[in-house]
Amino acid sequence: QVQLVESGGGLVQAGGSLRLSCAASGRTFRQFAMAWFRQAPGKDREFVAAAGWDGGATAYGDSVKGRFTISKPIATNTVYLQMNSLKPEDTAVYYCAAGYSVAKVRGVYDYWGQGTQVTVSL
Repeated sequence: QVQLVESGGGLVQAGGSLRLSCAASGRTFRQFAMAWFRQAPGKDREFVAAAGWDGGATAYGDSVKGRFTISKPIATNTVYLQMNSLKPEDTAVYYCAAGYSVAKVRGVYDYWGQGTQVTVSL
């Protein structure tokens, strides 16, 4: 099995920054594509960003383009999400996911973390 553990969430004022981290452990014999999704209360889980196994290929959701940056160091199963210019609408539980290809859909990813709360206040 593969376990994903997120960290770095918290409370920040609008316009501020946070950096999320996610590390995979367990049966990690190969490099994964890794992604971030988020879910706000009463809403569907939304794609945020993804990076390929070597960190080279990246994809972003429209609502975070230009503000968030995903990075995945090569030869690791760790992924980071640098979030800048945060807005109250970014408030959500952020989930890390791992799979074998970069995609914006949940079904592609085989492993999920428990989530970390991000709250952006006015």
